[in-house]
Amino acid sequence: MRKITSILLLAFAFIALAKTSVVWENLGNNKDASNVAYYIQRFTVKGDIEKIDRLCFNQFARQMKPLNSADSVVEIVPGYYYVTSPQFGTNADSVVIDIRVKGTLAAICYAPDGIHTVDSRGLTSSVIYSRRSIIERPEQWSIEGKDRMPYGDEIYRFNESLDCDDSISVYDVIPSFKRVKLLGGYYKGDGEVKSNPITHENPEFYRITIAADSVLIEYASDKALNIANRVLTTHNYIPGDGSLLPCAVIEDYPDLPYRAVMIDIARNFQRVSDLQTVVQMLARYRLNTLHLHFCDDEAWRLEIPGLPELTNVGSRRGYTLDEHRHLVQIFAGNGDPNTAEGVANGYISRSEFVDFLRYCNEYGIDVIPEIESPGHARAAIKSMEARYRNTGDATYRLIEDGDTSRYTSAQAFHDNVMNPALPGPYKFMEKVIDEIIAMYHEAGAPLTAIHIGGDEVPRGAWNGSKTAKELINTQKLGGEKGLHAYFVRQLAKILSQRGIKMNGWQEIAVGHTSDYNNEIVPLVGGVNCWSTLPSHGHGGVTREAVSVGYPIILSNVNHFYLDMTYNYHPLEKGLNWGGTVDEFNSLAGYPAMLCPTDSDTPGQIIGISGHVFAETMRSFPQLQSFLLPKMLGLAERAWNNSETYTPSQFNNIICKKELPRLAVRGWNFHLRQPGIILENGMVKMNSPYPGAVIRYTLDGSEPTLKSAIYTEPFTTDATQIRACLFYLGKQSLTTLNNANK
Repeated sequence: MRKITSILLLAFAFIALAKTSVVWENLGNNKDASNVAYYIQRFTVKGDIEKIDRLCFNQFARQMKPLNSADSVVEIVPGYYYVTSPQFGTNADSVVIDIRVKGTLAAICYAPDGIHTVDSRGLTSSVIYSRRSIIERPEQWSIEGKDRMPYGDEIYRFNESLDCDDSISVYDVIPSFKRVKLLGGYYKGDGEVKSNPITHENPEFYRITIAADSVLIEYASDKALNIANRVLTTHNYIPGDGSLLPCAVIEDYPDLPYRAVMIDIARNFQRVSDLQTVVQMLARYRLNTLHLHFCDDEAWRLEIPGLPELTNVGSRRGYTLDEHRHLVQIFAGNGDPNTAEGVANGYISRSEFVDFLRYCNEYGIDVIPEIESPGHARAAIKSMEARYRNTGDATYRLIEDGDTSRYTSAQAFHDNVMNPALPGPYKFMEKVIDEIIAMYHEAGAPLTAIHIGGDEVPRGAWNGSKTAKELINTQKLGGEKGLHAYFVRQLAKILSQRGIKMNGWQEIAVGHTSDYNNEIVPLVGGVNCWSTLPSHGHGGVTREAVSVGYPIILSNVNHFYLDMTYNYHPLEKGLNWGGTVDEFNSLAGYPAMLCPTDSDTPGQIIGISGHVFAETMRSFPQLQSFLLPKMLGLAERAWNNSETYTPSQFNNIICKKELPRLAVRGWNFHLRQPGIILENGMVKMNSPYPGAVIRYTLDGSEPTLKSAIYTEPFTTDATQIRACLFYLGKQSLTTLNNANK
């Protein structure tokens, strides 16, 4: 009876409506007497105070200390905290908790999320959570004396540089065609579409001849035919509605065979139906590969038959202190490991994945799965530990009893690395690889490569492992880096035996011995190089990797990390540790600039890949806004390696063609901001999109659909001018004029 009552209490706790509200605010960035940067974040809690034992929240790992010594902040894992206060459990109307946080609050994504409460029995409840504005006062966005807010005059001048009178041809598209020859006359709109295979050195070459009474597609492969047909439908080149389409010959082919976007569904989940929309986006812009990042430290999102713990434990996140049944809550959530709301929980079943592979194949999109190893493996490690506890089966254990290694990963974890000296990691990887192969076989989809990760193994990951030390000594591996290389070599053999190429991040290709490179290079399908920083004294990382023969996929953070924020506005979603990336940064990612090569270079640039890591992702519309229009620059540069459009021409096509079409399809996208400048006593505003509406306020308040519309320059005594852009049902972030500094 007691057990049944306990289960019912848990169920009622998870479905109970939130009666507690929490308001967060940043009181301002500061420096103390020792010149250490900090800010004070305030939680104001109202509601069922008497039922609260702990207030939990997620936030990027920071050192925190409550200002009230009676309060406390406890780190459950890096990025997940709880607050206790003697005011909790009382009849207080509200509780205010001020916490000093080391560092500065750079942008909204660094603010707390995933707020929920825990009562004295350990049961969780949702809250109504809101944040106060972080653009009310300059000290909220100034960072250690530096003000990176994009103010009105800076935006005005950039918008002005995009202003061009270039007319757009019906054949000006993204990505641009290699050649278009006008024939004279117009297509009548009712001709037959014929296709004919031809021989060409580029397997994706196609030629479309649009005559007055017919359309002929000549193609070098089925993939090329697929692309050509999509071009015709995407750009309405067979309108059939009486509109005039100039007769022309289009000749087209990509400069690079690998044109990809990586979507991270591990850190925060995206459902198959939403991934199908992403596939439509890729095909629309002639990209051909989806790099699926389905597992990482924070979750495992793909069902693997025979290893149910990977999804039973590894795909569920919520409040826990031991992670025996599910992972801790990371990034966001409401404390409930079973909720289907939000992006914290969920996985793709085997049958869903098989169907998804078929769907991708129909669109001409290859899917490359990534199995993160040996680092970034926390979800797999915790899942296999749960398996061992529950069944006694140690076959797939990934860590060693008695290991005293001490390390901190790039994401601040201390327990996220497999031990390559054990048999378990290899048996685990073989099991997962074989099950994935079976899924592709059933779907009839090509498996061109499996990505093993191989990145960001922290220093000291195995310095407390007896077994690791023994293997390093017996195999003369020379230390932990040699042990990491040993692991990569074993996985390369496992994949090679199955006829599959191995992909990985740049760590698998730089700083290794010639023996290692000679063995691994022939087995590698592609290396994602994200950094241009020097490595081991040999110049840029990408240059080093290509110089020893690796096939390189350009993935530079400052051009192709699509999860980087569009600019430094504090309310822009995304991260900015690698700078900012917008559609013009991606357009400027020329391979010859990022990694110069010549005929004597052993390796080659085989592709470009954009990457969307999901730490800050909270919804599918947000993912869409990261992709669009930022992905368009990537698509242009992956298809055409040399200069095509100028930024103003590119923006003109985006504004007049692409954004209206995206709006019709119901796809979300990002809007640039309006500019504000004071010239000769007159306030001027401008937009990067002709036809967009600018609304503004003069009292420092946020513009809305009810605010005044800018039509022409005006004079005013007001100093706190703010403006927003409204276009195609979207609203931009707020632009502040310089007087707001």
